Amino acid sequence: MRIDKFLKVSRLIKRRTVANEACDAGRISVNGKVVKASYDVKIGDVIEITFGTKTVKAKVISVADSTKKEDAKEMYELI
Repeated sequence: MRIDKFLKVSRLIKRRTVANEACDAGRISVNGKVVKASYDVKIGDVIEITFGTKTVKAKVISVADSTKKEDAKEMYELI
């Protein structure tokens, strides 16, 4: 699954277009490398998102095409 879609489905970022813009701006990195929106997310990847001065780190636990709002938090673990 593409990282922009994963961020939207897991609700780390609300909209896919916002996730796509964050990737283009270089604010999304996976395992220490800045990635594009087309990066293929795998279980075990560590995603780092920079929001201004705040940084969020999350480890991918599962990948699903769609989830309910309640189950979205089970797709990742905050570090």
